[in-house]
Amino acid sequence: MRATTRLVGEAEALEIDLNAIARGDGMLFVRDGFGFATRGVAARMPSHEAKSFLEQIEIVDEVSAPGSGPILFGAIPFDSRQPHDFVLPSMLVCKAQDGRCWVTTIDDAVNTVNVDLSAHQVPVASSSSFTVTPGVDVNTYLHAVTCARDAVRNGTITKAVIARDVFVASDKPIDVHSVLLRLRASFGSSYRYSIDGLVGASPELLVSIANGEVSSHPLAGTSARTGDPTIDAQLAESLLSSTKNQIEHRVVIDAVHDTLLPWCSYLDWEPEASIVAVANVQHLGTHMSGRLSEPFLHILDAVYALSPTPALGGHPRDAALQLIAEVEGMSRGRYGGAVGWTDRYGNGTWAVAIRCAEFSADRKTARLFAGGGIVADSEPLSELAETQAKLQAMLAAIIRP
Repeated sequence: MRATTRLVGEAEALEIDLNAIARGDGMLFVRDGFGFATRGVAARMPSHEAKSFLEQIEIVDEVSAPGSGPILFGAIPFDSRQPHDFVLPSMLVCKAQDGRCWVTTIDDAVNTVNVDLSAHQVPVASSSSFTVTPGVDVNTYLHAVTCARDAVRNGTITKAVIARDVFVASDKPIDVHSVLLRLRASFGSSYRYSIDGLVGASPELLVSIANGEVSSHPLAGTSARTGDPTIDAQLAESLLSSTKNQIEHRVVIDAVHDTLLPWCSYLDWEPEASIVAVANVQHLGTHMSGRLSEPFLHILDAVYALSPTPALGGHPRDAALQLIAEVEGMSRGRYGGAVGWTDRYGNGTWAVAIRCAEFSADRKTARLFAGGGIVADSEPLSELAETQAKLQAMLAAIIRP
């Protein structure tokens, strides 16, 4: 198997719209217009074979940058012990932040994948009827929050994340391309992704590695946004001064820092949390960056070591995950895990799989998820309201005409 990567000319690159390339049946991983779009599937392999598989591919690469050559994409489940696959696309297009653009094809994919790089296909508008039903019963969710809060209060755990799901059913197949375009309009600065039926817009970087430089941007602690700048500024100030949210956030950044530090020659982080605002909510966030010691940590090893972070699981991890399994009342699947890509050299970028929906094969059903961190001061009805705010991102993208 051969992977061939060629640069795209500047004029042609300007015309490329990654969303138009991925459409609804390709894969997409993009933030602020930069990232990847793919067409076709050249190979699919179980996760434990990913590294060895990439090493066997012959490479012709005139770019030699992180993300050039053969790239694997995947969505790692919340419980990473569950079987999961990675996908090698037949063709991918990358738009890099340095302004370059390239195309990688596998074997003769250029002859079998019909793609016009300059095409700007617009989805056809259609009307559909939707129903929204809860997955986990609301009373089950409220009970789970209470159990988690009580476990924190009695010292069993420091934090646990409790989530719930809802189902959206449509009388017609949901157009994923349209969903991705709506997410771009409202959440362009998030990591927008569509990989094997998992579609979303995550504001949270789990980990990124590029030529030995490592970064992470954990989020924890949330308040709503109203659209009124004055009110939103007040809510942000309340979030920054909230003891409950600061505790929740500190647990997460300490865990991410302590996990990455042994592999780093140095690791810096912001001394104080800052506000990360998206269309419907705002979070506390802390950016970390550093330099890996040699030999460099592989991105997949970093992802499996970090996921799920306390932002989606809890702390201590094992005790929190055990509590979640006992009281949450659902299987999370890929929600709360990680979604992203890796290249042959261990570079890659992975976002936390949140603000997402899992689509059925016929695209007529979507399962949406939202959760929140529970600490000693958590109040069940307030936590329910937080999940309602978080669910709006994907609900609006699916249902909005």
